[in-house]
Amino acid sequence: MVAHQARPWEWLNRTGAEGAEKALTPAGERILTAASTLFYEQGIRAVGVDTIANAADVTKKTLYDRFGSKDNLIAAYLERRNRVWHVFLDEQLARLRPGTPEEVILALFTALTEWMAESRRGCGFINASVELAAPDHPAMPVIVAQKRWMRAEFVAQAKLAGFDRVEELADRLLLLHEGALVSYRVAAMEHAPEVAYRAAADLLASWPRVSA
Repeated sequence: MVAHQARPWEWLNRTGAEGAEKALTPAGERILTAASTLFYEQGIRAVGVDTIANAADVTKKTLYDRFGSKDNLIAAYLERRNRVWHVFLDEQLARLRPGTPEEVILALFTALTEWMAESRRGCGFINASVELAAPDHPAMPVIVAQKRWMRAEFVAQAKLAGFDRVEELADRLLLLHEGALVSYRVAAMEHAPEVAYRAAADLLASWPRVSA
């Protein structure tokens, strides 16, 4: 039997990216589902616990019993959004079937284009970071970890591709990736992901390789 050889899109580092979600009661699931929609569509600060409880058809007491506080609910919302993002990436990469690490990097930008087509209010993590000024907010580690994971994937794929100065290359790729998200949301630049893709392709084409 021939041993399975990992395909390029299977090289993504899943460690810490998709931790198991705590089991929720039916009421807890309704609360998190309602909060996720309201937080993303209306903004975290604009949505109060009364609105969430009403949308989930529960009492405020039930909401606090399940999540402890609105801040903890915000963190749970972002943790779930992170898991949804990783499932989406898996599906997109399996569909695109990139054959090399360079193609994996560009596929991550293609996936961003598809993601933004369904996420008209931009990146939920960036939006949340703007609204949550306190560095000790329970959701901040989730936001930071999500961005660090993305950069780590650029580093990993750049190493596999044999690029030189992979840390610097990853920094530039992350700036393109995140800049597209911000430009799409703030500057109403609907083609920002496509522009970022082309810029990333040009960057990879010109970046030096490690000498043999």
